[in-house]
Amino acid sequence: MLIFGGDIFKFAGDAVLVLWRASAQELAKTISLVLQCSRQIQRKYGNRDTHVGQKLRLKIGISAGPMDLLLVGDRRRQYFLICGQALDELREAEELANAGEVILSATSWELCEQHRLRTRRLEDKRAVKVTGMDRMSSSECQDALRKLVQHPRSRHLEGEGAMRPALPLPSGPNAHDMLSKYISEAALRKLDDRVPLDLFSELRPVTSLFVQLQLTAGINTVATHTVVHDASRMMLEILCPHKGEINKIVLFDKGCAFLCVFGLGGEKLPYESIHALQSAIQIFNSCSTMLMETEAVSVAVTSGTVFCGVTGHPLRHEYTVIGQKVNLAARMMVHYPGLVSCDAATYASSRLPPYYFKELPERKMKGLSHPGTVYQYVGITEKSIFGMGLAKKRSEYAPLLGREKEIDLFGSCLKAYEDLGQRHILAFEGTMGSGKSHLLTELAYLGQAAGHRVVAMELLEVNVRQSFCAIRTLMARALGLQDCEQCGARQRTLQTALRGTIEESSFCLLNDIFLVEFPVSDKVREMRGIERKKELHSTWAKVLEKTIGGEFGIFVIDNAHFIDPASWSIMSPVLRNVSYFMVMSLAPGYARTEGFCKAAADNTTSQKITYLHLDELKPSAVVQTVCQNLRVDSISRDLARFLIQRSSGIPYYCKELLGCLLCNDMLLLRSRRRAEKAEDNWESLITSAVEASPLAATSSSSAGNDGRVCIIRPDVNPENTVLPTTLKEIALAQLDRIKPLKQTVLKFAAVIGPVFTTQLLSHILPDGMRHKMNCLLDMLVSDNILKWLKTTEVPEDVRDPTKGPGTSRQAGSGVERPSPSKKTTERQSGVLVFCVPLLREAAYELWPERQRVALHRKCAAFLERHAHKCKSCGQGDFVAFHRFTVTSTRKGGSSQGPAEQGDPHSWEALVLAGEQLKRDRTHGPEGALQQQQAFLEEDFGVAGWFLAKSEQTAELPSKTNRKHSGTCSCECKAIVESVLVPLARHYVAMGDAARAFYYLLESAAAYLHVSNSYVALMKLNEAEVLRNSLEKKANVIARFEEATFFSLKGEVCWRMGHVKLAKKMLREALSLLGRQFPRTSMGAFVKSQVEKLPYATYVARRASSLPQEARRKRLAWLLRQSCCLSLLEHLFSLEGTSSGQTFCLLAARMKANTDRAVDSYQAADSCHR
Repeated sequence: MLIFGGDIFKFAGDAVLVLWRASAQELAKTISLVLQCSRQIQRKYGNRDTHVGQKLRLKIGISAGPMDLLLVGDRRRQYFLICGQALDELREAEELANAGEVILSATSWELCEQHRLRTRRLEDKRAVKVTGMDRMSSSECQDALRKLVQHPRSRHLEGEGAMRPALPLPSGPNAHDMLSKYISEAALRKLDDRVPLDLFSELRPVTSLFVQLQLTAGINTVATHTVVHDASRMMLEILCPHKGEINKIVLFDKGCAFLCVFGLGGEKLPYESIHALQSAIQIFNSCSTMLMETEAVSVAVTSGTVFCGVTGHPLRHEYTVIGQKVNLAARMMVHYPGLVSCDAATYASSRLPPYYFKELPERKMKGLSHPGTVYQYVGITEKSIFGMGLAKKRSEYAPLLGREKEIDLFGSCLKAYEDLGQRHILAFEGTMGSGKSHLLTELAYLGQAAGHRVVAMELLEVNVRQSFCAIRTLMARALGLQDCEQCGARQRTLQTALRGTIEESSFCLLNDIFLVEFPVSDKVREMRGIERKKELHSTWAKVLEKTIGGEFGIFVIDNAHFIDPASWSIMSPVLRNVSYFMVMSLAPGYARTEGFCKAAADNTTSQKITYLHLDELKPSAVVQTVCQNLRVDSISRDLARFLIQRSSGIPYYCKELLGCLLCNDMLLLRSRRRAEKAEDNWESLITSAVEASPLAATSSSSAGNDGRVCIIRPDVNPENTVLPTTLKEIALAQLDRIKPLKQTVLKFAAVIGPVFTTQLLSHILPDGMRHKMNCLLDMLVSDNILKWLKTTEVPEDVRDPTKGPGTSRQAGSGVERPSPSKKTTERQSGVLVFCVPLLREAAYELWPERQRVALHRKCAAFLERHAHKCKSCGQGDFVAFHRFTVTSTRKGGSSQGPAEQGDPHSWEALVLAGEQLKRDRTHGPEGALQQQQAFLEEDFGVAGWFLAKSEQTAELPSKTNRKHSGTCSCECKAIVESVLVPLARHYVAMGDAARAFYYLLESAAAYLHVSNSYVALMKLNEAEVLRNSLEKKANVIARFEEATFFSLKGEVCWRMGHVKLAKKMLREALSLLGRQFPRTSMGAFVKSQVEKLPYATYVARRASSLPQEARRKRLAWLLRQSCCLSLLEHLFSLEGTSSGQTFCLLAARMKANTDRAVDSYQAADSCHR
């Protein structure tokens, strides 16, 4: 388009508006130029497959004529758009076009060079379809381009054509401020913080709000400008307090439409769906009542993950949102006119009571096969005016767990109130999800059980902007008005309860607040302005005093931080003068919460307010709560560790994570096995290992569950679960509080993993950000988002004086460090940890797929330099000569970046990171069990079971002498955690299954090398799942990889005492390695005779003739054969039968021949070095 002289004026989802500015005399030539451009676009892109599997098909409409430029907005934000008859004709032409077609409007057909075109008339239409044209020559195109309206600041593209600004650009000192008004605030924040443009884009959960104004037919340009300008100003006024923004205004797609977005980068708020729905109903009401020349207003709200970022050409792009949810909002806006509609996701995430909504009939929408249930948001109804009780329901199975301290405090405060009769407020402060609502529900139940009258209410985010909402809800529920459906019944209830409290003439002041119809008295009718307001406040204060102080009772207010200012102005003085007992919950960050906190700290009021912060649940309480919710006796330790670490002890997080696992069918519920013999196969071995030592709940929470246990499915890795949308939005709201550049660094770190080194982070960061990395990391540490990894410091009296003082990040790692400055040394081996796992996962999921894959590739390239044994173990592969057996698939993984091959500081940092990862994997949070304080695998019953099994066997003889076998104190334990396991994860994320399988085998071999059979078993199980997913794809996994897989299975089975299964696996491995091991005595006899034949000379000659890489590949095969034969020899020697002795001797002879071949190849390799 740019080469042909066009200028992209607007992007609108799946549509683009392009302008050619030409004089009236040159319109005919310009239309031919546009047609030639359109036909070329159709040829190249008209029918195109995309990488996401969707087929892209284009249709084009063309019109010509004068257009008017409109500028709308307020002093903060400005928008530009065009209107006119040509735009109306363009819209009609586009609607008439089918995929692959070009349609000319009636006016452009009259103005064009008709002799060039081949067209077809459309039935009952003046527009025409272009079926062909005589191409313009190169000189004609150049001439037409030169005659287009030029702008003084035109710039020429490389090659032919010109790029011209569609609008005159401002100049001078105020140019930046003027242009900033036309750019999204989310994009401006990133620009101001110097975030690179190619890092703007994210996959982010947002709420989209589409508004359509149906303008009066025949409206002129001046009136259109007035309507759109007024509408944009009203919308901006409504959206700004809710952190929403108008992303674009278009007049050419669906009439006059506004796309508004909530939750863009830096603007995420808790309760986002409620903010969007509130804004939607306000916009609907304001536009419907205040805009002239508007026939109808339609608003649609959707929630979901969309692409937020820069789209378009490098020279013409914009910051916008694209995705299915945006399309759904646009369709709903059209198919449900004249109301505020929302999708099922918005309905669910708002967590508003059902009476705020009304289900709408299903309608077919273009391009959407299953749009889901659509609701009308009706806002405040008669039922919602009187509020609602506590939304949380008390568990029918058992009492609330983990809040014993809070419940005891409630009991003691209530008893003091009963004895002394003094007023008291018990306030619980907690973050979102900390269990405040569940706690208040439990306390309300306990108050009722003690025989007290309990008046409970829950406030919502929508209530804080509704004047007198809190006081009305409290009084209505205390007086029982929520049960009175008719106006007359409410009037009789009020008269009965308030007679003698307020004068008869003042009852009419309650009409609006309680939806009653008392006759307006002469006294009230004569009141004006301030006098009437004072009387109204006085009346409400009397009613509130009667309601709260009239009789003994407990008042429970959930989300008291949502008490509106108007209500508090009346409640505050009344609460100082009456006797009452009130329990409330508060969230940090609100003015009302700060007020109660200060009052609790004030000596004059501290005796009347008890203020308590809700801590996270202890790990033991998390386990008990999960068992209670699942109605099981116990859960597996892997499940407990996952939930405890991810939830950080926050009940709501734990509930959502558990719900996500259940919805995705990732858990198994089964009765505990009692001394029954399991089948001797691989699947049974995995299941037995997982079930071997579950975490038990307390007897009170597990009574009547018949010994049922919940485990994670063996074919599932919970680490790969996608974060639930609810938790992602909470995490993003926290992330958006930090500056864009810090958030960008955090996103890069999230790709690496929960623990990362500064060297690896520097390697994957763009060049322009590396010099800022250290400063940004320190700021993130000060924000408590990251923390430096701390190690045990070496005491001064035993330090080597040549090393200098150990730093908190390096001391105690046991390796010598160079002597540069302290700051340099810290950065060379810096290791950081995410403080909150959910923040890392939320940051990671913001990456668009292509960028995410590219970063995983960079991480893999860096880590592969260190994917080997430690120096004390020989620095080779954990599967001997493994790297020579497979074709490398490292594409794009060059050694770019500051770290070089073999950098000792990188190795030291990775060892430190690995030690932390091992602690995270093997240790749960302190106090997870009452009797056991750590999740050490060596302390697990499961590990004890493995060790007991392996004690029945002797140490396996091997040609390779393992210096650290059994009690490995080398650095391999750390390297497997920080290098091999992450490498498998990176390659899975890249979609490179073969390479992922390779590193899963290396990981399993490494865990066997350090005598950790349980985790080796789990890694082989992951490899099994990956292998099964690739069964239909031929030749993805190499033959040697298959053989290694079965040989490692055999070794694990042997270590766990499954001798028969180990033999089966090892025979399968030898078969794949080309060394069949017989199953019968006759076969063993024949094979033994063959093995006696001399072939050493042939092997030596062949070894010396092969190139080095082929020789080492053969060595890998031979060493793997030797390992399998050695283990078979040992297993058959344990049988004590003649048959076992025969197979033992055969295995020994085959191994001896294999070892001679190994010696020949190693000798040849030494000679050729």
